[in-house]
Amino acid sequence: MVVSFASLLLLCTFSCSNSLFKVKPISALPAMPAAAAAMNVGSLSFRASPLLSDEEAQELFESNLQLAGLLPVRLEVVHNSGEAIEMKKLKFHLQDAANTDWKLISAKQAISRILKANGISLYNPNSRKTFEKEFRAYEFNLKEPLTHAEGRRQGFIIFQSVKKEPVRSPKSLTLNIDGLAQPVELKLN
Repeated sequence: MVVSFASLLLLCTFSCSNSLFKVKPISALPAMPAAAAAMNVGSLSFRASPLLSDEEAQELFESNLQLAGLLPVRLEVVHNSGEAIEMKKLKFHLQDAANTDWKLISAKQAISRILKANGISLYNPNSRKTFEKEFRAYEFNLKEPLTHAEGRRQGFIIFQSVKKEPVRSPKSLTLNIDGLAQPVELKLN
């Protein structure tokens, strides 16, 4: 059987035109765990839960985020009443049992870490764009104000370990949120 170079190129192009990783649609995200840390500060209620296991990350993103030194924290904010809240004014800090501060990073930075940790340097640009779009759909929107009409917003905020080391079962994680009249402290595990 003779296969031309053009046929091989065409086959490779079609086989690589999907996403780099198979990301579950955001609509398939399971409900927030019942054991999620929660705090009500009047006009807002917060719930948060870290994505600690490789299995959870693999199921959603088909990639090992912990290997990349990333710890996604699922965040849900409910607007209970009052004026719109400027989410971009909120500052998120994550500390572990050793009082180590984890760095908050954007989804774009997380994508670069995932590709580097998985040794992916050659890829179809359309596959990367698809992966970025699907991954960013999970990012918590910190740019737009949260209004009472919207009611509830959820997504992931992503933290990077110190020295970009793989994440290994961090203990006593605490998420602090500043920028409101009352500070928020959530004990995540």
